[in-house]
Amino acid sequence: MALGGWGMRRREFFGFAGGAASAWAVNAFAQQMYRVAVLTPSHTQWQPRTFRDAMQELGYREDINLNLTLVSGENQLDRMPKLAADLVASAPDVIVAVNTPGTRAAIAATSKIPIVSAIVADPVFLGFVANIARPEANVTGVANMAADITSKRIALLKEVVPSARRFALLTHPDEPIVALQMQDIERSAPALGIEYRAFPMRTVEDLQRNLQLAVEWNAQAVVRLAGQGFALGAETGRLATERGLPSMLLQKRDVEAGGLMSYFADHRELWRRIAAHVDRLLKGASPRELPFELPTRFELFVNLKTARALGITISPLLLARADEVIE
Repeated sequence: MALGGWGMRRREFFGFAGGAASAWAVNAFAQQMYRVAVLTPSHTQWQPRTFRDAMQELGYREDINLNLTLVSGENQLDRMPKLAADLVASAPDVIVAVNTPGTRAAIAATSKIPIVSAIVADPVFLGFVANIARPEANVTGVANMAADITSKRIALLKEVVPSARRFALLTHPDEPIVALQMQDIERSAPALGIEYRAFPMRTVEDLQRNLQLAVEWNAQAVVRLAGQGFALGAETGRLATERGLPSMLLQKRDVEAGGLMSYFADHRELWRRIAAHVDRLLKGASPRELPFELPTRFELFVNLKTARALGITISPLLLARADEVIE
């Protein structure tokens, strides 16, 4: 009887001990302050709400077990190396490096702190890693593989404006990934039946001047290539529409601002996956063994009000494929 009673008490004891250990582990996770720094070329090039929400779903609470620091170059790319060096000196646990300039600056500043490269086009082409499946460096991340869908973006715009032959390509002259996008366009141009010309831009003034040059070249459509200058996206769509040019842009907000359409990787999905990478690194995973992830979902947005202003009729079939039709 006594022995049976001890057996019951022993089970209760170990059950209590296991529960206490589990509670201790959860409490320890909550009490440890993890330090994550985001290094971005500008505030517009990351999605704070999506990232924060994803981190919260993974158990992180700002000012409780997460210290999140944002460092932005405010579109001044020459500031990035110094900002990265200062950030490394503060010794965060993980650096989230946004786009090509952020990643390049972070890699130059540290070979020890884990880096999550966020929304770069092609990490191998850019020289960040030798292999996306096994980075073998302190860098892992999430790519958008923008160059691989360039011809698809043009084909969608061509589907909406089948008579268009001359396409003005708005590019950033300091963006290395433009070369891959141009290669894709060069390969696909004969099949698409288009001519094209690149117009480089860094500022709104460049954008305005180049759109006028595109009009003088008799461009019939505008395509914003991926790369630096996301802050100009909304202006691109609005100004192109004012000049009677249908536009293919990069983000929903560009279409909402007056552009015709956009097709690109779903950045909300990518930022959730970036948060998952950060979580795994904070829990002890090595970036050397975390593969770069590639996009699996792409979004199509269409502005019907802009289409009507341009005198364009969009087929019901394409509208049915759109993730959202803006009216």
